[in-house]
Amino acid sequence: MFTRLKTFFSSLIGGHHQGEGMSDEEILAEFKKRYHNFRLLLTANKKTLMIMSEMEQALRGASVFGMSFVRSQATAASVNVYRIVKHLSEIAPGKYDALFERLKDIQAQIAAVLDRQPQTAATELVLPLEAVDRAHADQVGSKMANLGDIMARVGLPVPPGFAVTALAYSRFMRDTGLGDEINRLIQAVGADDHATLLPLCSQIQQMIQNAKLPPDVAEAILKAYLELEARTEPDVRVSMRSSALGEDAMGQSFAGQFRSVLGVSAEELLIAYKEIVASKYSPQAVTYRMAKGIPNEDVAMCVGCMAMVKARSGGVIYSRNPLSIRDDEIFIHSAWGLAKTVVDGAVASDLFVARRGDPPRLTEQRIACKDRVYLCDPVEGVCRHEEAGEAACAPSLTDEEALRLASMAIRLDEVYAEPLDIEWAMDQERNIFLLQCRPLQQIEAGRAKRPPGQFGKPLAAGGVTGSPGVAAGTVHVVARDLDMLTFPEGGVVLAADAAPRWATLLSRASALVCERGSVAGHLSNVAREFGVPALMGMEGAVAALSGKGEVTVDADGLAVYPGRVESLLALAPKRETPQAQSPMHAILREVLDIVAPLNLLDPSVPEFSPENCLTLHDITRFCHEKSVTEMFRFGQDFQFSKRASKQLKYRVPMKWWFVNLDDGFTREITGKYVTMEEIACEPVLSLWEGFVAVPWAGPPPVDAAGLLHIVAHSTVNRNLTHGGDSEYAQGNYFMISRHYMCLSSRFGYHFCTVEALVDEREHENYVSFQFKGGAAEQGRRALRAKFVGEVLENYNFRVEIQGDEMRAVYAKGPMDLMLDRLRVIGYLLMHTRQIDMVMTNEAMVEGFRQKFAKDIGDILRQAAERHMTEVMREMA
Repeated sequence: MFTRLKTFFSSLIGGHHQGEGMSDEEILAEFKKRYHNFRLLLTANKKTLMIMSEMEQALRGASVFGMSFVRSQATAASVNVYRIVKHLSEIAPGKYDALFERLKDIQAQIAAVLDRQPQTAATELVLPLEAVDRAHADQVGSKMANLGDIMARVGLPVPPGFAVTALAYSRFMRDTGLGDEINRLIQAVGADDHATLLPLCSQIQQMIQNAKLPPDVAEAILKAYLELEARTEPDVRVSMRSSALGEDAMGQSFAGQFRSVLGVSAEELLIAYKEIVASKYSPQAVTYRMAKGIPNEDVAMCVGCMAMVKARSGGVIYSRNPLSIRDDEIFIHSAWGLAKTVVDGAVASDLFVARRGDPPRLTEQRIACKDRVYLCDPVEGVCRHEEAGEAACAPSLTDEEALRLASMAIRLDEVYAEPLDIEWAMDQERNIFLLQCRPLQQIEAGRAKRPPGQFGKPLAAGGVTGSPGVAAGTVHVVARDLDMLTFPEGGVVLAADAAPRWATLLSRASALVCERGSVAGHLSNVAREFGVPALMGMEGAVAALSGKGEVTVDADGLAVYPGRVESLLALAPKRETPQAQSPMHAILREVLDIVAPLNLLDPSVPEFSPENCLTLHDITRFCHEKSVTEMFRFGQDFQFSKRASKQLKYRVPMKWWFVNLDDGFTREITGKYVTMEEIACEPVLSLWEGFVAVPWAGPPPVDAAGLLHIVAHSTVNRNLTHGGDSEYAQGNYFMISRHYMCLSSRFGYHFCTVEALVDEREHENYVSFQFKGGAAEQGRRALRAKFVGEVLENYNFRVEIQGDEMRAVYAKGPMDLMLDRLRVIGYLLMHTRQIDMVMTNEAMVEGFRQKFAKDIGDILRQAAERHMTEVMREMA
């Protein structure tokens, strides 16, 4: 009350405006400066929220990550929040300086957590494998850290060897100047720009292979080899494998994206090392990182070097079924010779399925004809393939050998308490060695069998499910790198071999079909990570599907159908991320508790202030809210009528106000009101379309118990008062340009914010929706937030719920899809009012669920029909 009286008398006495004495040109220049900082603030805000989301995803998932990830993410969030505060300070100089001190305090809290953790940066150029365990993931990469841990903690056989560390890699990049030069070359390339990407990757790889290693790095590698030779045999051949930081983590395995070199001699050691480092910049690896949002500088290329196993047979074990989270049987894929044939999808492989028990027992065997075998030449050292001859169709393992492998997988699964993907080799003396071990991403496949003829006659059938799901797209045959340049967005990759390089296309593909390969191959692994349905081992697929145009790939039902089969596409399953925890997860959780919780929710209450910002998210929320407020106040502060807010007149004046940031109106509005026909902002028009499409039926009838809850809650919750320190806190305010909108709204007792950027640049598009509050008590409000979140999840929003607050984001979609999502939100703004009062009535909730689904379906269908009519009109 005192603040309001003070403001009232100040206006009577002073009546001063910031813009007094300034010309229109000067005021326009001031506005442009503020608007520039406002856009920069929004960019930093978006980056901050994305970083927080990545940290939350890592915490919820089963990722293997080290302190480098935690530190880099916390630093990136902190830097972006500083930018947000700085830009707000430019918009309103001197007004929110207290935020700098709050930010400094929060940064100090984060630093205190991180400083308690041991610094894990590598101090050695090379480490022997027996000195490595999982705690060394930041030094030698997850692949070698896992193998060292298996050797030391589990006691299972791993070939002797050593790891060339992240320090050696950083020294190589720094001392040669390659790091800065590569970053300069690659930063402007997009993941879908194959015409530029392919030659650039070749150029970078050549630069690395031609560079000279720092002398101490070369010396350390050669010395480690001599020590390995002394422990094994003279002139021992070695296998050299990538072990990049982040590789073999859950959800980002980099399977098959980097190079392995087998049968390496001492003379070739340094050349092979540089080849593997250079493979960081293969087209598929670069595309994979871009699609996963992994910064180039986060991937330090460590290299593992192990004594070569002269393999009689080799392959992959899955300690559980990768295509069914409820199936805990062990799946052993095996072929003659090196495991390369299995992981590269070069030949069909034998399958042995074992059931857990003491001892385990085999339940199934499928013996394939393995027409090729890969071996290492005992003289040249290089891999070669040969015809398998008479042994081609014979089992590559005995039952006893398969059970030994199953027992090893069960042991590892128990120790690490998670499903595992294990590469193995068996030498000529029948000794088994483990070559690789990483988390296995389990997902739930759809229906394995379809009734014959249910969806018509397929163009092709058979094979195995490499990655589950159903999808439609235009068939595109790939046989060489040039074929990737013409691959269409949303196309179906059709290939003879399941080569890992086709992974370059999976971020843009709808489905994958290969004549060779299996569920155990690298390409299947990456397809599962990207959620791309994949059919492997489908003989004759290239001939059967080439030139067929659009097809529907049913990876679950092992068939490909002509055209789009909508009834089949409707069966596409939803997938969930597996859960995992580790000591590193606990550290990340502690950091996130300082970064991510949101305590400031309602801008109309006195507690919404800088001193109550307890987390980085609080500062982000406060600055976003105040930046919008300050931009709205510009018209009043500077008496600049061109930029002042205009009230919407829709039949009658409404409590919707608009500030035109740039080109949000179709013309200059000189009066007090603006009509919807005069608004050029496409996101607003779509939101409004959903808002008015179906008349609101009014509040639902409330039973006596519900009414008592509401009355009691209204008398004690001060957040329900319609007061506030400004008119801004009471109405519905839009800031708009042609492609951008930010709505801060209060409908009855709930608050919401809608922000959207929608234009032709698909990768920058986003729609975000925050929703909180209500008239009922906390439990009913929380149920309403959950209900709204479930509705939005049906339209593929990413939803997070805390109590009665729901936050949803949809990003990186084409314009028509993004505008549809705004129509959905517009409908929800109108029709979720006061339904919190009946959230404990299951029958009424189900009624709303069905009504919302029907209404939204009708709205989107009508929008699609209008769009098609407009397209036809333009074509005519």
